[in-house]
Amino acid sequence: MKQRASILARWLTCLGLAMAAACLAPTARAHDGKSQTSQWVGADDYQRSVRSYSVPDVTLVDADARPVRLRELLAGNEPVMMNFVFTTCSTICPVMVRVFSEVPGRLGAASKNLRMVSISLDPENDTPAQLKSYAKHIGAGPRWQFLTGRLQDIKTVQLAFDSYRGDKMNHEPLTLMRRTSGEPWLRIDGFAGPEELAREFRKIAGAK
Repeated sequence: MKQRASILARWLTCLGLAMAAACLAPTARAHDGKSQTSQWVGADDYQRSVRSYSVPDVTLVDADARPVRLRELLAGNEPVMMNFVFTTCSTICPVMVRVFSEVPGRLGAASKNLRMVSISLDPENDTPAQLKSYAKHIGAGPRWQFLTGRLQDIKTVQLAFDSYRGDKMNHEPLTLMRRTSGEPWLRIDGFAGPEELAREFRKIAGAK
């Protein structure tokens, strides 16, 4: 509880009761007005831990309306990076999505086999068509998969990964990653920037 309170306090301070994007987004700009991505304010404001989770055997739906058994999706030998977001979120989700979008570029060749998964916390509104439009809007690559599904199944997944907070508006910034099936998950609670996530990924993947 103290950790959550601390995260929330820092978040509200940074948010200024407005939007998170201004807090974590890169602040430096070139003389021509184009944004640069080298600096992320507060990007090291996170805690890491290693956890073992049992992936629930639920069937979700991807942005092409195809059924996806989550346990099978995450059972491969490829490294996985996963988070929980929803498309109408205007606070922490845009930041988390922005960070995810920059991670492959920070990893370079090390991202070749990385599978990225974002699970919607608002399945009632995040239909496959909505997710597909959202993924296109943010320029998500082919290895970044967006999933939705039944509300109860989404809750089951959140409970399995200790991320359920009762309501989509109460969710907290969380990133989960692991090198391969059968290994424990690295849990990142809080705001890690793209370089920090890339660094954590390199550690578990043994990449340079």
